[in-house]
Amino acid sequence: MDKFSAMKTFVRIVEAGSLTAAANTLETSLPTVVRTLASLEQHLGVSLLKRTTRRIHLTDEGAQYLEHCRDILSAMQEAEGILVAGRAEPVGKLTVTASALFGRRYVAPIVHDFLRRYPKVSADALFVDRVVNLIEEGIDVGIRIAHLKDSSLVATRVGSVRRVVCASEQYLRRHGVPQAPNDIREHRCVRHLGLAPRSEWHFRINKRDVSIPIASIVTCNDIDSAVNACIDGLGLGMFLSYMVATNRKDGQLKYVLEKFETEPIPVQLVYPSSKILSTRVRAFVDECVEKLRHVPFE
Repeated sequence: MDKFSAMKTFVRIVEAGSLTAAANTLETSLPTVVRTLASLEQHLGVSLLKRTTRRIHLTDEGAQYLEHCRDILSAMQEAEGILVAGRAEPVGKLTVTASALFGRRYVAPIVHDFLRRYPKVSADALFVDRVVNLIEEGIDVGIRIAHLKDSSLVATRVGSVRRVVCASEQYLRRHGVPQAPNDIREHRCVRHLGLAPRSEWHFRINKRDVSIPIASIVTCNDIDSAVNACIDGLGLGMFLSYMVATNRKDGQLKYVLEKFETEPIPVQLVYPSSKILSTRVRAFVDECVEKLRHVPFE
């Protein structure tokens, strides 16, 4: 029995949530995964998992062994990384995910540069406005704009974005500049469903988070339509700063109520903690971190 392979299989079963999902992400058959787990349990002389018809649960021994496996696999990954760094040329398929607009605007150019530099690498770019499960969907690297709770992911912060309110100069001249969050009750607002599923915007006043109801002149499920509505002078809009940073720079939009913004949201590059990084993934992670840290998302 290959102990390292068995440890990797065991960790993947736990993180994927089932033997079938683990087989898919390991690109092997379900019987192979079942046999590997059985051999590992027989070798250790303990039961690592309790299996029911719907899900699996770690035994006490399994929980202890899981932590040791993660430590060992991480150490092996680090040792291999030191040996191959700068020696092996990246090859194979790279899979990357990010939200649609962020991916299109900031991640795609990095991917394109990377592919030009390493012609033996191909890439799948999944830019969607939903939370992608990196392990279940076989993704190498993700960029998340959020505070992360998943301890199975390694996260590197590359920046932060703000939740900003903005409008065109034309609109502000005609309707006035709001001086406090309550002022927006008297304004027309452009509502983007992704950021405001309910008709309210969130602010921070005297260290307290406050919700203010808004009157929407137009509601959009598409970010470009919502931004264009603000540029056209229809009303105030609330967006994540990266969505309108270029429009602010070009003078199409102006930020207001900046001192009442909620806490910034981190932009983080993530990958599974148990994943042994290939040369291509390690090279892409390093390049992505370096380039994104120099991007002004505000």
